[in-house]
Amino acid sequence: MKVYRRPNLQSRDVTVRDGIPVTTVVPTLIDLATRLGAPALERAVNEADRLDLIDPESLLAALSDYPGQRGVGTMRAMLGHRTFRLTDSELERRFLPLAERAGLPTPLTGQCLNGFKVDFYWPDLRLVVETDGLRYHRTPAQQARDHVRDQTHTAAGLTPLRFTHAQIRYEPRRVEAVLRSVVGRADRLGELVDLESSAPEQTAGGP
Repeated sequence: MKVYRRPNLQSRDVTVRDGIPVTTVVPTLIDLATRLGAPALERAVNEADRLDLIDPESLLAALSDYPGQRGVGTMRAMLGHRTFRLTDSELERRFLPLAERAGLPTPLTGQCLNGFKVDFYWPDLRLVVETDGLRYHRTPAQQARDHVRDQTHTAAGLTPLRFTHAQIRYEPRRVEAVLRSVVGRADRLGELVDLESSAPEQTAGGP
């Protein structure tokens, strides 16, 4: 086991575990940001979140208490991407062209469906798109509410899709590809319906 000594610690930065003084979660993660690569650092933050030690939003806010310390910039850059949120107007400005290029018409916005306000809705396709501000972190309560929303829409015969704001901002091609696949599926279903409706009816006891 390696032991690291951290200079200039304040009382807020120290706690005791099993009789041993250790740094609290925020300075510990800041220290790890100076030693770990991006994948390992994300795993460390995810583990702290999973253990309910601190969530990404709180961690990002706490970094302001450690100005100028090594690791803070690295951590802030990672968390800024993870907790990325667009304003409503910016979200529409970025998302609507993706939907248009995928072959979707202009959606309805801010509609109330099945007791829930939805972000984007295509009545003819029975398609609902919801957006999340957080790229990774969703608390158990948030996840439960999201599941209920999606299950309710599905039970009502709708197709719910969920994208994060960060995906819309940083992964537009992926978002567009998913939307295009939905359009393609709807077109194929429409063709099947047309074929069935145009097929000649067979009468019982034919010739």
